[in-house]
Amino acid sequence: MSSAWTLLWDDESYEVLSARHIEIGREAGVLAVMPTALTTRIVSCAFFGRFTAAEELIEEMKGLTDAIGIPTPSYGPVFVAAWRGRDEAATVAIRRAVQEATSSGEGAVLAFADYARAVVGNGLGRYEEALIAATATDAFDVEGFTIYTQGLVELIEAAARAGAPERAADALSRLSEMTRASGTDWGAGIRARSQALLSGDDEAEALYREAIERLGRTRVRPQLARAHLVYGEWLRRGNRRTDARRELLQAFEMFADMGMEAFSERAQRELAATGEKVRMRVVERLHDLTNQETQIARLARDGLTNQEIGSQLYLSARTVEWHLSKVFSKLEITSRRQLQSTAL
Repeated sequence: MSSAWTLLWDDESYEVLSARHIEIGREAGVLAVMPTALTTRIVSCAFFGRFTAAEELIEEMKGLTDAIGIPTPSYGPVFVAAWRGRDEAATVAIRRAVQEATSSGEGAVLAFADYARAVVGNGLGRYEEALIAATATDAFDVEGFTIYTQGLVELIEAAARAGAPERAADALSRLSEMTRASGTDWGAGIRARSQALLSGDDEAEALYREAIERLGRTRVRPQLARAHLVYGEWLRRGNRRTDARRELLQAFEMFADMGMEAFSERAQRELAATGEKVRMRVVERLHDLTNQETQIARLARDGLTNQEIGSQLYLSARTVEWHLSKVFSKLEITSRRQLQSTAL
């Protein structure tokens, strides 16, 4: 199930099946299947722009894998870090994943790492770096790693921007074959956007509009935002500044809402080139609690004991106690009772 969506480009099924995978694992109490189920759901949340939910699942997975004594799978954290676009954090996550994969011989993680580098590179506008990384991801096709289908999307944009149209055209040919077979709006929208990047002015605008229309009917909000972005960039280069501002503002607001920093900065730079000034939104965590600390605080507020909280989050009671001590310090309180009057 975890790889079928890359072949079908079916966001509806991916949403339903990734959620159901976790439900079945939890209901059955089979901990061994939960890391795979959580990873699938983490990646789906990232594709749909729900990064806070993805990060909460990553914390849950870390607690689970610590409890059962196995390494935490790197796929989800790498994927989320790449799309979040925080350059330093993504670099650290990718480096850690590569080190672990090298020692364990898990080649699929290396493919994900290259894909992550490509996403970060495109987000930051470092297209030559993105092209190198996407080309490496593309090489994994012969090994059967289905992440390469998504890597083609990054390869096309990177090659188009880096002045390598032949490489972009080759990737587009393969991508088009796959997405036509799927017949979904996700696939058709990605295909139209990718074609637009390589088309002349007479054809490009209709393709950009098609991409926005198609992707607008899907759950894949990050890719919709990217369609607005590249359309806005194309409009600006055609000296259609008013039209460009409209698309770029839409992209910027979507990226900012989702917390996609690299792409937000790219949209901001493009807006500045049109004469529009925008400020990056600063996302503040309430009381600076981490996602896991917030989860634990809410459960403690609801009356659960440390052992009950630990059982639900796959943590030891001692670990829960340690997290609660940090919560109390950050909230400047001294007891569980005071959590009742605290907004969480």
